[in-house]
Amino acid sequence: MIELTRRGLIAGAAATTLLPNVVRAQSSQVVVGTWGGDYGDLLRDGVDHAIMKLAGIDVLQDISGPVPRRTKLLAERQNRRGSMDVACLADFDMFAATQQNALEAVNETNVPRLAKVLPFLRKGSSIPQIYSAHTIVYNTNRVPTPPKSLNDLWDPKYRGKLGLSDFLFTTNTAFAAIAGGGSMTNFEPAKKKLMEWRSLDVKVLSSTEAVAAALKSEEIWFTIIAAARGFMWKQAGIPLGHVIAEEGAFPTLYEAAVPRNARNKENGLKYLDAMLQPAAQKVFATKMGYVPTVSDAPLEPDLDKQINFSEAERERFWKPDFAYLAAQQAAMLDFWNKDFKG
Repeated sequence: MIELTRRGLIAGAAATTLLPNVVRAQSSQVVVGTWGGDYGDLLRDGVDHAIMKLAGIDVLQDISGPVPRRTKLLAERQNRRGSMDVACLADFDMFAATQQNALEAVNETNVPRLAKVLPFLRKGSSIPQIYSAHTIVYNTNRVPTPPKSLNDLWDPKYRGKLGLSDFLFTTNTAFAAIAGGGSMTNFEPAKKKLMEWRSLDVKVLSSTEAVAAALKSEEIWFTIIAAARGFMWKQAGIPLGHVIAEEGAFPTLYEAAVPRNARNKENGLKYLDAMLQPAAQKVFATKMGYVPTVSDAPLEPDLDKQINFSEAERERFWKPDFAYLAAQQAAMLDFWNKDFKG
C-alpha cells in the first residue's frame, strides 16, 4: 500500500492546478518550418502577427533551407511527435513528402478556406499558398520586341546574352527538352539543346542574386526564372519584362502542409487556413509578385497586369510529372555538371 503523505497530496494538487496552464501553453503555439529572408518576413507580418496572434496563437518560425526542411520532415515521420506543425515547401518537395505519407489530409472541413482555392491548384495533402511560373525574363531596353518562342533563346544573334541560374538546372533542362520536341516525361531531347546553348556561350550563374546582377549590368539580356522574381527586380529598377512562350512555361507553386505527427495539429490547420486569407495572399502579391491561389483576393488592375496570367497562358502551363522528375533528377544533374557545364 502506498502511503499518501500531506506533502504528496499538496504536490499532486499543485500539479493538477498547473496542468491546464501547461496544456494551454502548448496549444497556443504553432511551429512553422519556413524560409527566412523576404518570405519569412512576409509570413511574419501577413500571417503570424496579422492573423494568428489576434487569435491567441504564437508562431515560432523554424527557418532553414528547403532541402534540410524536407529531410527533417521525412526523417521524423516515424516519430510519435514531429518538430514542425506546418512545413512550407515547393511543389516538388511537397510531392516527395506526400509519397511518403508524411502529411495530414486537408479538406474544406479542417481548412475551410480551401473552398476558395482555384480548382487547378487543389491537392489533397497540402494547400497552394502562392504561385508563379518560370518564364522568359528579358531586358526590355535591349529586347524591345518580346520573344515569342522558346527557340528564340537559341538565336545566334543573342550569343552570350542568355544567363541561367545553376540552381534551376531542372527548370532549364525542362525548357531545353520542350524546345527540342520533348515533354514533361521525356527530357532526352534536352541534351542536344543544352549543348547548343553551350556553343552559343550561355552563361551559367551561381545564384539567383548573380542572375540579377548580370541583368542589371546588361551582361545578359535574357534568363529563365519565375515571373515573380522578374517583377521584384523590376521594382528594384531593372528594366524587365516576362513572356509566356507559345510553347508554354513551367509553373512554380509554393505549398504548406501539416505533418501527420504534428504536436499542435489543430493550430497547424488553422495556420494553413490563415495563409489562404485574402489579406495574407495580397501581401505576397504586392511585395514578391506571386499570384494569389484563391478566387476572392482580387488585385489592383496595374499589379494584376504585371504578375498574373491570363486563362490562355495558364492553359499553356506544362504539367510536371514529379515522379518522372524525381527518377531523372540525378541523371539530369550529372549531365548538367559534366557535359553542359564541364
